[in-house]
Amino acid sequence: MPDGRLLAVSDLHVGIADNRATLEALRPTGPDDWLIVAGDVAERVRDVEATLRLLTDRFAKVVWTPGNHELWTTTHDQADLAAPERYRLLVERCRALGVATPEDPYPVWQGPDGPYAVAPVFTLYDYSWRVPGVADKQQSLARAHENGVVCTDEYRIDPAPYPAVDDWCRERVAATEKALTAHDPDLPLVLAGHWPLDRRPTDVLHHPDFAQWCGTELTADWHRRFNVAAVVYGHLHIPRTTWYEGVRFEEVSLGYPREWRRRGHPRGLLRQILPYPGPAEQPVPPPSAGPDGR
Repeated sequence: MPDGRLLAVSDLHVGIADNRATLEALRPTGPDDWLIVAGDVAERVRDVEATLRLLTDRFAKVVWTPGNHELWTTTHDQADLAAPERYRLLVERCRALGVATPEDPYPVWQGPDGPYAVAPVFTLYDYSWRVPGVADKQQSLARAHENGVVCTDEYRIDPAPYPAVDDWCRERVAATEKALTAHDPDLPLVLAGHWPLDRRPTDVLHHPDFAQWCGTELTADWHRRFNVAAVVYGHLHIPRTTWYEGVRFEEVSLGYPREWRRRGHPRGLLRQILPYPGPAEQPVPPPSAGPDGR
């Protein structure tokens, strides 16, 4: 039996110099450790590829799913592609490195209490996490603009050929749900995505309008419908552990330097997902949310 751990991190943002320096500290505890990288590695394709190459040299297996930053079109990247095409390119680069992606069969991690399938999921958002009293996407976006709380995705994610990101989201959710339904229900899952699958983690955001860029109601019952041992996510830059209907949710962001300098790294740079450390790893009080526009 391999004597390894299933570890996780997200929101490395290695395009920022101070965050690049943390890569040296991302080390396994032993030769059998796996690492989940739950999105927002970087904006440039070459930076994502270089980071994942470095991590595959250190960890027995790396599992990646994209965040919104990997989907951005920027003037600083030679891969000037719309988001769906960028995603396909990143999947190709990951496969060449041996990194598991949402387009691949779920790899099976063998732990001391049995096997677990690690399922990287790519779901996006559809503006359905709206504040009370807001009826639709148009009203929600209008309110966000009025309040000055607008995610940078609105300007940097080109969803073509989809009419909008929420159209792409619905397709992604349908395809992922089909794969989860076909999965052996006796083999427990670790669902790993960038966006939280349940809205409740966003309740601590300082700006409730930002929640509309954080997920979709379409995934709200996945942790109950399927045999899920844990859900791993990032995006919020609020690292903590919460429980919903008996399922553990782990937010594993590194975040921006101004955030991690303020809060430190009370649980280390890498979060242990399995074997679960147990009650000794108490949830830390949620720090202030990161800047709207991440």
